[in-house]
Amino acid sequence: MATRPSPGQRKTVGRVMHEYAHGELKSGRSGKGGKVKSRRQAIAIALKEAGESRYQSRSENKRNLTRSKRKEAEGRTYQQEREGKSHVGARGRRESSRGMGGKNAKKTARRTPKQRAAARRNIRKARRAA
Repeated sequence: MATRPSPGQRKTVGRVMHEYAHGELKSGRSGKGGKVKSRRQAIAIALKEAGESRYQSRSENKRNLTRSKRKEAEGRTYQQEREGKSHVGARGRRESSRGMGGKNAKKTARRTPKQRAAARRNIRKARRAA
């Protein structure tokens, strides 16, 4: 019996199927094979990228999942390129920080509205004190 996919694997399958649904999924090396039109092929690509393929060894599956996660963390998936996102699951344009699920944070994460309001309050307090 097959093992249950991990959350990371489910996320990767979801991302690939999203790319297929939006006409962004391409086959072959660096997308030179053209757009994927067959749902069955899209599922095969999703399972391979997620390291869930029944037709590959455990080590190959592990290598494929690692490669996909690296690609997602660096923002090199078709979905991220088209939508201008730094990592999978980002809302709007966010940095790929560890706190937001990325693994290659180059810049600091943006402040939330609460953090910005707190910073403004602190600046006002400092001005009054001076």
